[in-house]
Amino acid sequence: MSDIERVFQFLDEAKTYYLATVEGDQPRVRPFGTILLYNGKLYIQTGKIKEVSKQLAANPKAEICAFNGGKWIRVAGELINDDDREAKQAMLDKNPGLKAMYSADDDNTQVLYFKNATATFSSFTDAPETVEF
Repeated sequence: MSDIERVFQFLDEAKTYYLATVEGDQPRVRPFGTILLYNGKLYIQTGKIKEVSKQLAANPKAEICAFNGGKWIRVAGELINDDDREAKQAMLDKNPGLKAMYSADDDNTQVLYFKNATATFSSFTDAPETVEF
C-alpha cells in the first residue's frame, strides 16, 4: 500500500477529521467527513459559499487531524481547488448523503486536493512516522 493510500485509509476509517484554516490571524477548525482518493490525489469537499472555501482561497495552507483506535494523523499541505466534474461526481458517489445538498453540476460544490502534503502518523506508544505526497 502506498503512503497516500495509507493516509486515505486512516482518514476514511476515522470517519471524522478536523480541518484547520486561517482567517487573518485567527485559526479556524471544524469537523469534516468527506475524504476521497481519486487519480492519485487526496480530496476533501465543501461548498463554495462557505467561509472555509473563502479562507482556503485566501490562504490554501491547511491541516487536518483525525483520531482512531488510539492513533492519530495530522496532514498538512496546500488544498488546491479542482473544478473537474468527474472529481466532484466521484466525491458525491462516495458520499451519497451529500447528493441532497450538492451536485457535480452546481456552482457550489467544491473539491480540493492536497499538494505538497506531509502526513504524520502518531500514537502514545510508537514513534511518529512521517510520509510525504
